[in-house]
Amino acid sequence: MSAVEAKLAELGLALPAVVPPLAAYQPAVRSGVYVYTSGQLPMVDGKLPVTGKVGAEVTAEEAKELARTCALNALAAVKSVAGDLDRVARVVKVVGFVASATDFTGQPGVINGASELLGAVLGDKGVHARSAVGVAVLPLDAPVEVEVQVELLP
Repeated sequence: MSAVEAKLAELGLALPAVVPPLAAYQPAVRSGVYVYTSGQLPMVDGKLPVTGKVGAEVTAEEAKELARTCALNALAAVKSVAGDLDRVARVVKVVGFVASATDFTGQPGVINGASELLGAVLGDKGVHARSAVGVAVLPLDAPVEVEVQVELLP
């Protein structure tokens, strides 16, 4: 077990299986020392636990937890091409999309779920640049989607 996976276990979490693609793409791609994940939905055992717009059918607190699940799925995708999460030098960028009710403006707080998980698991290596974007709708009516760019050790 890698040190990163041991830290996940210490936090009461386990790395999930990689979420299979929903269309014509790969969950993650490596280019040189970088791994780019596709947008990760908050899938758990092949299903979305909640659907709808944040600020309407989904609360900001629920969505923050879903963003955390997205980050776990992103780590699984990174491991699938890196081989070992201990090879992560740092998380470079996180982009989070929040399917938002028209009056919802708390996207940064929702995506904190992903950012905080990455920091808790990776420490200083988890500190990253980030965008949190409100959108009208996401695939499968998911409330949140997160993509991650990671730099690997050479």
